[in-house]
Amino acid sequence: MGHLDHATFGWLTPVLSYAMACIGAALGLRCTVRALGATGRSRRNWLVTAASAIGTGIWTMHFVAMLGFGVSGTDIRYDVPLTVLSLLVAMVVVCAGVFAVGYGRDRTRALLIGGLTTGLGVASMHYLGMAAVRLHGDVGYDPMRVGLSVAIAVVAATAALWAALNIKAPVAVTLASLVMGAAVSSMHYTGMFAVHVEVTPSGESLPGATAMQFIFPLAVGLGSYLFLTSAFVALSPTTGEREASASAQQADSAAAGRQQARTA
Repeated sequence: MGHLDHATFGWLTPVLSYAMACIGAALGLRCTVRALGATGRSRRNWLVTAASAIGTGIWTMHFVAMLGFGVSGTDIRYDVPLTVLSLLVAMVVVCAGVFAVGYGRDRTRALLIGGLTTGLGVASMHYLGMAAVRLHGDVGYDPMRVGLSVAIAVVAATAALWAALNIKAPVAVTLASLVMGAAVSSMHYTGMFAVHVEVTPSGESLPGATAMQFIFPLAVGLGSYLFLTSAFVALSPTTGEREASASAQQADSAAAGRQQARTA
């Protein structure tokens, strides 16, 4: 059995992956709060942005953490189509969960359905990403730990959607994001500790791309997307700010009209 190392770069990859999960969660929660205060096309656009942020954050967290994954006695490669598919799965299922909450009339039912859907989707993304791993040997899993990782994913997703519905204040959103980042990271490493590998030494070259060839550039690109979107959301006025601005403009117009009437 090959020795598994989940942090070949020390604390760098766990800390960086946790940061990515927190940023994605924070951005997703802020966008969902904006969506719940909007209507029509604006609500849909905010929900899509929220889903893309959360999905991107989760996927980036997973594969940044995977940069630190190593197995003694074998190189590791990644199947590119499966890796991209895992990203699409993360986006689609999170979008389904967020839309269930954003448009559901029965909030409790929408929360449960959305949390279950999103949690199972996050777990599917994780294990699809693991299915993309290519190495000299066979990968197996401890069923109990796999089940625990799925349960953590469902609970974490439900908690995230609950936070989106009930937490509005920026400080509270920040704290919720830190908790959600910890929950997603816990799900990832619980799933990773379920892995065992039987190495079969071989001199043949492995198919696929190395982590640095493919995953690192993609993770950097998605991380940049999260930072840029965070800046956009931070600079975009809230519904309350827009209403206050409109009221101020109406008051100014009314005052100008009264001034013109007095001078006429």
